Amino acid sequence: MTDNLNCSSGNCSSAQEAFGSSEGHFALVKAAVLGCNFVLATFSNLFLLHALWKRRKRWTRTQLFLLHLCLADLVVAFFQVLPQLSMEITHRFKGSDLVCRAVKYLQVVGMFASTYMIVAMTIDRYQAVCKPMVSFFRGSFRRYVAISAAWLISLAFSAPQMFIFSLQEVEMNVFDCWATFIEPWGGRIYITWITLSVFVLPAVILMYCQIKICAGIYFNMKRKALQSSTGDGRSSSKGISSAMLKTVKMTFIIILVYTLCWSPFFVVQLWSAWSPSSAPTQGPVFVTIMLLASLNSCTNPWIYLYYS
Repeated sequence: MTDNLNCSSGNCSSAQEAFGSSEGHFALVKAAVLGCNFVLATFSNLFLLHALWKRRKRWTRTQLFLLHLCLADLVVAFFQVLPQLSMEITHRFKGSDLVCRAVKYLQVVGMFASTYMIVAMTIDRYQAVCKPMVSFFRGSFRRYVAISAAWLISLAFSAPQMFIFSLQEVEMNVFDCWATFIEPWGGRIYITWITLSVFVLPAVILMYCQIKICAGIYFNMKRKALQSSTGDGRSSSKGISSAMLKTVKMTFIIILVYTLCWSPFFVVQLWSAWSPSSAPTQGPVFVTIMLLASLNSCTNPWIYLYYS
């Protein structure tokens, strides 16, 4: 996905050169892994969508969020992983200027939607654990507002892609889908903006919610144990159910996997943007980091199936 983020007018970044035009063994390995990631992400998310759709009359709140997370991950699979696989095979973008802009737009829509759907699901779990009465009375309304907000933010924040990227002649009669930045700071601002909006800000929100959720569960269990020891059964608190604990654990694992897959990618992106001479933009470690990011769209269905 580096090639989606790090191009500038006249030149591709060192990250794209390493990731998009490598030859021989690494090129074959990348193409094979990307192909496996695409097939796995597509079929696992379609399978989970089918399973969730069959239960649509009995959807829980978490299952509704997972439905939209599957849709977001399918956008990632078809508009990030598949174009990246195509570039590994053809080495050039094959399509019109309109297709170029549309693909680049949908690539970032998928990144935003997948991330902010996880944020919306985590906030919903935070409301359920820490503010159960508010969650009970306003749960349905807030749920649909959160899902709609996640999609609207994704569509709006991705709009600059349509103006940054275009089909350009990179060599004599050779065209590619590249970005145009104001040099020398345009590319740095772009990479920093993507990192802050797609990863850093959501990570801060997720961390805050998870800390509050863990604290809420701890104090709830402590209060419940104290009531049991004193024989006080008059409390109106029902505690944390096993089903809620299961969804909290599932949400935590989804966040953990998301962080492990994407944090190396964004660290290298920022490093290559602000200090390209010292950034690790070649070799098997760099390739592994780039491929690790594409793996995240495969993992969420299996996490849900494990906890279901």
